[in-house]
Amino acid sequence: MEPTLPFFGEEPARPLADRLRPTRLDEVVGQDQLLAPDAPLGRMVAQQRLSSAVLWGPPGVGKTTIARLLADAADLAFEPVSATFSGVADLRKVFAAARSRRTIGQGTLLFVDEIHRFNRAQQDSLMPYVEDGTVTLIGATTENPSFELNGALLSRTQVLVLKRLDETALSTLLARAEQLTGHRLPLDDDARRALIAMADGDGRYLLNMAEQLHALPDTGTPLDTAGLAHHIQQRAPLYDKAQEGHYNLISALHKSMRGSDPDAALYWLARMLDGGEDPLFVARRLVRFANEDIGMAAPHAVQQALAAWDVYERLGSPEGELAIAQAVVYLATAPKSIAVYRGFNAAHRSARQTGSLMPPAHILNAPTRLMRNLGYGKDYQYDPDTADGFSGDNYFPDGMDRETYYQPTDNGHEAQISERLRHWANLRARQQRG
Repeated sequence: MEPTLPFFGEEPARPLADRLRPTRLDEVVGQDQLLAPDAPLGRMVAQQRLSSAVLWGPPGVGKTTIARLLADAADLAFEPVSATFSGVADLRKVFAAARSRRTIGQGTLLFVDEIHRFNRAQQDSLMPYVEDGTVTLIGATTENPSFELNGALLSRTQVLVLKRLDETALSTLLARAEQLTGHRLPLDDDARRALIAMADGDGRYLLNMAEQLHALPDTGTPLDTAGLAHHIQQRAPLYDKAQEGHYNLISALHKSMRGSDPDAALYWLARMLDGGEDPLFVARRLVRFANEDIGMAAPHAVQQALAAWDVYERLGSPEGELAIAQAVVYLATAPKSIAVYRGFNAAHRSARQTGSLMPPAHILNAPTRLMRNLGYGKDYQYDPDTADGFSGDNYFPDGMDRETYYQPTDNGHEAQISERLRHWANLRARQQRG
């Protein structure tokens, strides 16, 4: 039996997402932080003073819709272009039309989708027309404008951040779809929640999935989560290995381990690997973390990180990923110390300030008679031969006061080191007095 499509109605060629596109700003869901009366765009619309802006947010959250509705609300002609397909010649046509409208008192809203794909010259070509008011620019981007847009263009626009749609907003969209079609989605409660989770904050994707479900033959029995998974392909998580998502997730992993939260760390590791991240990139970061954030508090941590790297290179995916996960848990649960990191930075500062001071003569080797005559190696004490295994000699340059760079914590193995250093400091002080 052929499936019935009751939701198409009289316009079979229009997708459900297009049919549900809001016609007023107050119909846009999930972006109250921008559209509420006391929010930036809400105030602009109320005052009829629309400024150029860049809408930054993930796919399917309403960037294009908001731009179109802003043009309607401000009584501006709407000129959409895509940075993927348009060039400077296309922009010149838009600017010429905008200038003509301006002579009769009609303003123009230029909407540039994927504005981050414009090169520097294309971005520069926008600025004179934005500055003189020929167009009000609304750009849309899924990438961080700080990295992708010229500083000059950013200084002439306001960056407005759109959020991924939460469960409440997505549920509202599903309810609107069911109201429009006159049919409830063939899902039980668990499958409905799973469908919302699969959308991953993308309203357009959710409505496209709903459209597929409406097209299924009516069996009279709602689908459970297994049935939903059979009919709907799981969406790949949003993750661009070369862009901001890459840096956001590695930062989340790093800080979760630093915060000694192995569960959160495993979650972010899974997110990265599911998104297609190179496990060897993660392995390299784990080695860095072991040295930078754990250090001498657990000196075996770097060995664990290197072992995970080695195991992954031998086994590959997916088996080798378990070694990386084990290293993540080890590092997250290890005691933390940045004492070596701080001490090394402090030593760098001293080295730059003191220049080329020579080491004290008594700790220099003297392989020639001339060097011995100059006092190289004179009165050097071989520490393991002393009674305490510690001579207390000065190893800093002559004329430079003794400095303390490495100050161990009381965390993990460093507690023992701290006690040992205190013991040696007492011996040194006693020898200097004696």
